[in-house]
Amino acid sequence: MGGLGFAMTLKRQWGFEDFVIFERGPDVGGTWRSNTTQGCASDIPMHWYSYTDELRPNWKKSHGLQPVILDYIHDITEKYALRPHCRFETAVTSAEWDVAASVWRVTTQDINTGATRETTAKILISAIGPLCEPNISIIKGAEDYKGTVFHSARWRHDVELHGKRVGVIGNGCSAVQFVPIISGDLTTHVVEFCRTPMWFTHVPISSTMQWIFAHVPFVMRTYRNIIMAMADIQFIMFRGTDSIFSRYMRRQLTQLLKDRTPAKYHDKLIPSYAPGCKRIIRDNGYLKSLHRSNIELNWDGIDSVTPEGIRTKTGEEHQFDVLIYATGFVTDTYPIHVKGTQQTLVEYYDSQGGPTAYLGATAPGFPNFVTIQGPNTTTGHASVIFTEETQFNYTLQLIAPVLSGALASFEPTLPATETYNAWLQRRLTDSVWMTCTSWYRRGQEGKIFSTFPGPLALYWWFLRAPQWADYVVKGDGSRAWGRRR
Repeated sequence: MGGLGFAMTLKRQWGFEDFVIFERGPDVGGTWRSNTTQGCASDIPMHWYSYTDELRPNWKKSHGLQPVILDYIHDITEKYALRPHCRFETAVTSAEWDVAASVWRVTTQDINTGATRETTAKILISAIGPLCEPNISIIKGAEDYKGTVFHSARWRHDVELHGKRVGVIGNGCSAVQFVPIISGDLTTHVVEFCRTPMWFTHVPISSTMQWIFAHVPFVMRTYRNIIMAMADIQFIMFRGTDSIFSRYMRRQLTQLLKDRTPAKYHDKLIPSYAPGCKRIIRDNGYLKSLHRSNIELNWDGIDSVTPEGIRTKTGEEHQFDVLIYATGFVTDTYPIHVKGTQQTLVEYYDSQGGPTAYLGATAPGFPNFVTIQGPNTTTGHASVIFTEETQFNYTLQLIAPVLSGALASFEPTLPATETYNAWLQRRLTDSVWMTCTSWYRRGQEGKIFSTFPGPLALYWWFLRAPQWADYVVKGDGSRAWGRRR
């Protein structure tokens, strides 16, 4: 949605057509095309999890299922004629900055034939998103397992689970979405191996509201703005780990868990960390499903995978016909070889102790390179689409002088990047995210590289216009451009 959204912005605001989108998949949709997990859905209300200028009144549920969201993406693609710009089944294998020519040399590979091709571009936009590469956790003995195994992000629809014993590794957002569905067949015995308890919440929507959104002017946009405002207000209240609001929410969410789950799991299901440290999960029937006789939660910890199933740290052996990894995504590195003036993006990230950028968008040593939904742009409480739209408008202002020929390149200065990230880490040090392990942190326990330590309104304020003093600009016309500014 980041790549298509930026392309849509180029066409809508500028009427700009000279761009190409490289997509390794067979069609548009990104994570919403690839993740066909049963029950896969947005955990943000759809009136906010949609483009600002492409709102819809007729979302049937507050949180859209994957097929509904994918239909929305297809509609946007057709409306703005984005498909002709796409090169499908084309993987970017590397991109390197040519200092002399001031262009990016991008190497791509045809997924089907293996043929490679080089393309040059003045501007390179990275919109691969953070939920791109499934995290196949390395568990001792995994390669010896003789049954069927797959990751939830690459769901095997050809695998029949009826009458099977299924082991689920993980209890985060993905598992919570599909476990209630696969366990709906009472012949399927599910054992879910859990590591960390999670906080849950529940948000309903009514058909009456759908009618009002469709027929009463301004109500839908007002509702969207209310969602945004309430999310930021809650963030401010959640920020402290021992605030009055945090204690109140802990009591409320604890009661929800007790009311909806079997008593035998209460001591394991109720987290010891403050709400907000991990993404709070929207309950879609998961908690109620734990009352089923064919579901078992196991908190013993996995020692190893055996040829027949899983051995826990207590020595107990579990045999399974199918293993499903619900272990999330690799988020703390960058999966493509991108080399700037001196080093690769991965090398830069490693030197900083984890993914790092200036305003989550640009990085020193990487001219004319912008990351959409880059480091420290996730908020933990808000819509990534609105965050990306904030970046779209900021990026247009950055690239305009390059496309006009006034500048050859731009990149943030090292001092500006260091100052900004020092501010980030100071704010993050005493935040709720430091109280637990999560994918927001490198290696689960290291630097917080994913989240932005403030309300979304603050991030929008930072990106309302480039502070050009924080950038190095080059080109024959850079002095004249600077004087005009």
